[in-house]
Amino acid sequence: MGRGLFAGAKMAKDRQKFRWSDRRYKKRMLKSRAKHDPLAGSTQAKGIVIEKVGIEAKQPNSGIRKAVKISLIKNANKLTAFAPGDGAINFIDEHDEVMVEGIGGRMGRSYGDIPGVRYKVIQVNGVSLDEMVRGRKEKPVR
Repeated sequence: MGRGLFAGAKMAKDRQKFRWSDRRYKKRMLKSRAKHDPLAGSTQAKGIVIEKVGIEAKQPNSGIRKAVKISLIKNANKLTAFAPGDGAINFIDEHDEVMVEGIGGRMGRSYGDIPGVRYKVIQVNGVSLDEMVRGRKEKPVR
């Protein structure tokens, strides 16, 4: 570490240089999260349901997790979103407008035993999916 005249400037410059070896700093500065994220950096996005799919759970669990394939309105990206709740898939039909958000896994990766699914459905045609599953609200007729 420099101790002489102008050492402070050198220390600041070195610190700036070595920050690039930090993975999180590099991702943040190059904005790679927003560039490669289907939602383009936003927390939620609306999309149109293309089809309903069943996804097999990873080992050691078994079962078919209900999900939907979606085409986003903002950039036409295709993604798969999980429908959380018992019987929630019955409230979602093809061509419905749904809102999706991250499923809450680690650093934008898939969550739990659902392989390759990073998003979950939170609204169907402007009504909360959770409210419909609990029977508090009905799905609007469009």
